[in-house]
Parts: sequence; C-alpha cells; structure tokens
Amino acid sequence: MERYYQPEIECASRDDIERWQSERLVNQVRRVWENVPYYRKKMEEKGVTPEDIRSVEDLKKLPFLSKADLRDCVRIHSTSGTTGKRVVAFYTQHDIDLWEDCCARALTAAGATKEDVVQVSYGYGLFTGGAGLDGGSHKVGCLTVPMSSGNTDRQIMFIRDLNATIICCTPSYAAYLGERMKELGLGPDDIPLKAGIFGAEAWSEEMRQDIQKTLGIKAYDIYGLTELSGPGVSFECSAQAGMHINEDHFIPEIIDPDTGEVLPEGAQGELVITAVNKEAFPMIRYRTKDICSLTYEKCPCGRTHVRMTKPKGRSDDMLIIRGVNVFPSQIETVLLNHGYAANYQILVDRVNNTDTFEILVEMTPEMFTDSIGKIQELQKTLSMGLVSMLGIRPKVTLVAPKTIARSEGKAVRVIDKRKI
Repeated sequence: MERYYQPEIECASRDDIERWQSERLVNQVRRVWENVPYYRKKMEEKGVTPEDIRSVEDLKKLPFLSKADLRDCVRIHSTSGTTGKRVVAFYTQHDIDLWEDCCARALTAAGATKEDVVQVSYGYGLFTGGAGLDGGSHKVGCLTVPMSSGNTDRQIMFIRDLNATIICCTPSYAAYLGERMKELGLGPDDIPLKAGIFGAEAWSEEMRQDIQKTLGIKAYDIYGLTELSGPGVSFECSAQAGMHINEDHFIPEIIDPDTGEVLPEGAQGELVITAVNKEAFPMIRYRTKDICSLTYEKCPCGRTHVRMTKPKGRSDDMLIIRGVNVFPSQIETVLLNHGYAANYQILVDRVNNTDTFEILVEMTPEMFTDSIGKIQELQKTLSMGLVSMLGIRPKVTLVAPKTIARSEGKAVRVIDKRKI
C-alpha cells in the first residue's frame, strides 16, 4: 500500500497545484522586487514588473538566474565551486520546515513510518544531504541514527545493532557497503534494511539493481541542489519511474540550454527551477545545468506532481565525483599555484560501482626527475593541495614532459569513462 506524508498535497488535482503555484509565484515576485535590488535590476533590464506576472503562465517573462548571478549578488563563498569558491545558501526557520517536509515525503514514499529506524550516512557539516534527511526522518517520527559518512565497519555494526530499516547515503557508498559486507561474510539476510534513499551523484539503473540485490533493499533516487534547499526537490516513489517534483514549492521548466526557449513536455533539456515558498535566498528561474525531461503522465503511486527523469548530464563542464562537484578550473588553479605547467588530464571511471578519480600532470622540464622517491614526494604535496581545494582526494600521477597529447583545438581535459 502506497504511503503519503501529506496526501492532500501530494495527490492534489492539477488545477489545485497550478493555483498554488500561481498565487505563490505572484507573491514571490512582488517580494523580491520590493526587497532585493539585484532581482529588481534584472527584471527592469528585461522590461518586466510585478504587474506583468499574474499566473504561472507568465513565468517565462522573467529573467533566468545562474550561479554566476548568485556570486555577484551575495559575495559569500566556501571552497567547492567553479573557481574554488561556491555560493553559500541561507535558510529561515520557515525554509527549514518546508525542506524537512519535502524530505519527509521522500522517506514516506520509500516506506518509512514512525516504526522505522533511519540511518543517515550522508555527510553532515556544510553538506545538505545529512541535515535534510535527518530533519525529514524526525518529521516522520522515525528513530534517527545520525552516522554521517565513513567508518564503514561501524556503519554495518550500527545497521545490525540498532536494526536500521532505511539507509540514506550516496549510491556509490551504498555499493561499497555491500562490497564490505561480502568481505565480512554477510548477506542481505544478515541486515534489517528494507530501503535506501540515494542521491548527490549520478547513478545508472544497472547500479540500482546491483545495490538492491547486494543489500536486499529497494533503492530510491532523490534530487536537490543546495541553492534551492538541498535534497528533496524531487524524489522517487514505489514505481521507480522518475522523481516527483514537489510542485507546491518548486515550479520546473525545461529549456534549450543554448537559446533559453521553454521546451514542451517530454523534451530533453536543461532543468530550470523556481522556488515559490523560500524566504531566504529565493530562487526564480534558476538554471540548474542538469539535463533531463518532465512527464505529467499519471503515476501508479497516485501522486499527481510532475516527474523528472534522472539527469543525463550537465550543460556545463562540471563533474560530480563521489557526490562532490569538481571543475577543471579548480584543478588548474592548484597546478599553477604549485608551479606546474597547466597541461593535465582528468581520468574518471567507475569500478565496482565506485568512482575512480585520477589526474595526470606533466612535470616541467625544470622539475623532471627519475628519482622515484622525489616523484612520490611531489605527488603527495600536489595531492594535499588538491584535497584542500576540492574536498576529495584524487590519485595524482606525475608524468614526463610532453607525455600528454596536445590538441590543435580545445584541449581534452576530461576523459570520463563512467557509463551513467
């Protein structure tokens, strides 16, 4: 039997959903016009005023917002964005309450009730995954185990000792948990898990099936962005046929990433989201850069909110490796700061359902040496610098000068062999 956290919202009629969206969009546009000079300036540049926005049908009249706009507007950064700095998102208590409701809907769709034990193995700290699912678990009334990430043997011990029935983490970490269980001589019958909610990185249907088989669970997808709140923008139901977008809070559009033209239902393009209920850091027509499509077809689960497909990739050059955003420009900055020529190559693959991440770096003629000890020392120093910048440790391999092939056109910086 399908469960709902807020059935009157999740199963509302299309007329009700569009009425909520229109009312909230009109109010949000008026609020940012009156209180956020940056938004007002962007609207004026496009010749739009709040009076022009009367319903969700007028959404296309508004200007887009990008991550670059957020940097220009807020000027507060941390260390994981395009240039080594990323915009920090902000929340009011109202925003947190709504975010936790969205995560509670996702947990309930995965079968969670107040009788369940939810082990949250996403990172806590500044990463939104841990905080969002933790709050959602409390909203449902589950016993919540705030494990955070890492220490795999202890994760398995807590799953068994505390009878965890639902686990929340990245899909690659779920796969690793399964591998470690095998090494310990444990199988699906030795753990009480029944479901998992996995997000923060791309994963294939083949990987889902492998996780389900290894852990003996049903694996659900979840989607979100820090700029919009975090995980819970959309989530999978029991049908596992796309993620329902919480349309009472987020209005989705699909656009052509090159022209900005709004595309029809079913067309693949860039996902644009408008957050109509967020008080702090409101996002209107925010370009996510994620490529997917939308469907309004009736879902067997009974929910009426639109579904989005798994993102197929991004319209920019960002890589998501083990749930962490990585940009070639960040790597180039570290290399140049350490005195290396900016000739490098990023190799990404997926082995046993876990992302591998290697960077080939050419030494300059001046630093070239055939001393293995010296090369290892240089690799270690460079690796530490990259970890500080990226928040993830790559394998660094120093190669002789002119080893990496040159290109007459745009340099081939990234070789991504993952089959997502």
